Amino acid sequence: MKKIIYLDTETTGNEEKDRLCQLAYKDGETSFSELYKPSLPISIESSAVCHITNKMVADKPTFSDSKDYSHIKKLLEDENAVLVAHNAKFDLGMLEKEGIAPPHHICTLRVARYLDRDGVIPRHNLQYLRYYLEIEIDATAHDAAGDVLVLEKLFERLLKKVTEEEGDEKKALSKMIEVSNTPSLIPVITFGKYAGRKIADLAREDPGYLMWLLTEKRKSEGDEEDWIFTLEKNLQKK
Repeated sequence: MKKIIYLDTETTGNEEKDRLCQLAYKDGETSFSELYKPSLPISIESSAVCHITNKMVADKPTFSDSKDYSHIKKLLEDENAVLVAHNAKFDLGMLEKEGIAPPHHICTLRVARYLDRDGVIPRHNLQYLRYYLEIEIDATAHDAAGDVLVLEKLFERLLKKVTEEEGDEKKALSKMIEVSNTPSLIPVITFGKYAGRKIADLAREDPGYLMWLLTEKRKSEGDEEDWIFTLEKNLQKK
């Protein structure tokens, strides 16, 4: 059986240049959370979300220079470990900048979208799923340690559902890893004039809007892999 490690990071921002300033994980009964001084300032926008300020990390070491680094690298790069994160590609990108490359991962965002085949859930971000699925847990939102606790409970719910479909837990974990490594279909627009509308419907009713959105996503410097995949697929079917 693979060893499941739940992980979340808080960062200076969400652009390519940004770095982690908090890392938290849960490995069995062991929980860990620590702040680190990043190589660039934490943006005001990021502080407004995670409530970590530059003053709070001023006397901290960088993650790569910390006493925690070698242990965390060994833990996450263990061939028997599976890193679980929400929107895992973002956290994996942050870890990659620190020289850490986990061999296996499960993205609960992509698995949640995979299971929501009819697009019933309006949003799939971690905190929305927390309350939509009525996950009752005492955890601070947008704090890496708190998000790890929510992540664990969400993963357990998703694993149960996938196990029901696949027949046993080992097959379910393999399926979740497979889904996590494949671009996911986003069922519903969550912004703009068509917020709340199914993308499949818009492909028939207003393909021009989706073409414009696809152009914008292709130009974006952010990670838009799922959006590009979704829009291309839907426009092919129109």
